[in-house]
Amino acid sequence: MNFIQLLFLVIISGVFWYPRIETAKILGVFPTASKSHYIVGSALMKALAEKGHEVTVISPFPQSNPLENFRDITTTDIWKATERFAHHFKAPCIGLSTFGASKWTTDLVGTPAPPSFVPNPFLSLTDRMSFSERMLNFVMSLAEVLVVRILDYPVQNQIYQNTFPDPKPSLQELKNTAVSAVLLNNHFSLSYPRPYATGMIEVGGMHINRNPKPLPDDIQRYMDDATDGIIYFSMGSNIKSKDLPDEKRKVFLNVFSKLKQKVLWKWEDDKLPSKPDNVRIQNWWPQDDILAHPNVRLFITHGGLLSTTESLYHGVPVIGIPVFGDQNLNMAKAERGGYGLSVPYQEISEERLSAAINAILGDSTFKQNAQVMSQRYRDQPVNPLDLAVFWVEYIIRHKGAPHIRTASMDLNFIQYHNLDVLAVLVGIPVIVILLLSRLICKKKTPRKNDRGDRKKRN
Repeated sequence: MNFIQLLFLVIISGVFWYPRIETAKILGVFPTASKSHYIVGSALMKALAEKGHEVTVISPFPQSNPLENFRDITTTDIWKATERFAHHFKAPCIGLSTFGASKWTTDLVGTPAPPSFVPNPFLSLTDRMSFSERMLNFVMSLAEVLVVRILDYPVQNQIYQNTFPDPKPSLQELKNTAVSAVLLNNHFSLSYPRPYATGMIEVGGMHINRNPKPLPDDIQRYMDDATDGIIYFSMGSNIKSKDLPDEKRKVFLNVFSKLKQKVLWKWEDDKLPSKPDNVRIQNWWPQDDILAHPNVRLFITHGGLLSTTESLYHGVPVIGIPVFGDQNLNMAKAERGGYGLSVPYQEISEERLSAAINAILGDSTFKQNAQVMSQRYRDQPVNPLDLAVFWVEYIIRHKGAPHIRTASMDLNFIQYHNLDVLAVLVGIPVIVILLLSRLICKKKTPRKNDRGDRKKRN
């Protein structure tokens, strides 16, 4: 579950008789050990707490400044079958995916994902594919199904059977019925248009602060004084820059030392040997607020969805160093959209990195394209965080909102794809044609006696 960054929220409430919620007890279960992904879920939980709901969160990341109505339960060993929490408490369950739409989330609410035009999140494809790309996309999607059924599901089912006593619904039944909705950290302006079931809602970037917080005084002065601009460099929360091999680290140091721009580098150690004067290191930067500063010219990133979303919201072009997951897909979008360049990790060199940096800093088109993307993304009728809060409260008000559950969740593979209907529509005519052909052939073929009589007459 950590790999797909699938987070669950269990909404626990009493009996609701009114269309407006006064308060509700809400339990958030966040199994991922990635802090950046926790930030997305915690933004929603904090917003719910600020509205007066009683919020409890199980995660590896306790608050440093506890909020009212927000209680932490800190653990690094969270069992993942959160749907069972919902069944146990007889409470609605809402999924939250920081990864965007994938098979793990679409299957929870019956969202269709036709491989003919919905690219697999692990492939660098667009929604307009050639025949060979559609074949690759289809095979990859089929492989996902097999992995889930053969490797993932049996392990989950064994944990489920060993952990919860009988009587209980089967794990598959639980997956088909427990989840009321899924909130996606995605938006069509940053991705591709695709069909969604009613219970799948895009709230991409809900963690982004629409009103940037003031930076610490020393960082604010440092960035304000950067007349030639700032380059911000972070490989996210899972990949640590301090673990880069020496040869890769030297590449960055040599390239940065030749720049006139100042560089803010997320470096997870107190010291960086041979650090140039124009480079400032820190274990954790307020990334969202950093990117909001007008002097930021470029973001060098691993290409994760959260980082690319934040950069586009603030209209900052990117250089991506994709390593795994959806990072290649995100950077392929950046290159096609003209707001970024990709430098694969295996191909990092001084020449390649310098060329990418100089290309973006020397061509204003990258910045303009990033700003166009920012305008598209910001053009929304509702703040994504407000939308997420609305749907959480909507699910509570309507006791799980079973009326938004799609009927596809009750169909098997054959029924869902109408294979039985096709079998009848195609099979019956084929059978009739074969029978008629056989009868016609029989009539045209002379019997043995008839052939003998003809010979005698001759």
